[in-house]
Amino acid sequence: RSCRIFYHDFLFQTLVLIGDSGVGKSNLLSRFTRNEFNLESKSTIGVEFATRSIHVEGKTVKAQIWDTAGQERYRAITSAYYRGAVGALLVYDIAKHLTYENAERWLKELQDHADSNIVIMLVGNKSDLRHLRAVPTDEAKALLNNTIPMFW
Repeated sequence: RSCRIFYHDFLFQTLVLIGDSGVGKSNLLSRFTRNEFNLESKSTIGVEFATRSIHVEGKTVKAQIWDTAGQERYRAITSAYYRGAVGALLVYDIAKHLTYENAERWLKELQDHADSNIVIMLVGNKSDLRHLRAVPTDEAKALLNNTIPMFW
């Protein structure tokens, strides 16, 4: 019988994936943690999480990532997971402009429930649908320049 001891130089207690339902948060998590993609994935109910250890500059970093449900009915549950988060990936679907428009509402959720020092990354997902792009890159950059810096 063998025993493994894992040592982590740093532990990111929580990173959160937020955004509207159907933007691909669960598949981002699955691809990053297990290198899997499921075209038939179902909507997340409540919150799910996964971890992955990576090596950065000679240190081991364990990332614990929470995948939150995008539906309104889970908002009270999912916002509780923002509190301890050190980072958030705000995800929208580049082919569905409404998911991008809702980014400001998600930012407000973070402002209301997360630590003021949280690092936020805006992620335009589903780049395989670039031929259906509904959110121009310049428009997303404008959101970054005008809105997100208020959290830094």
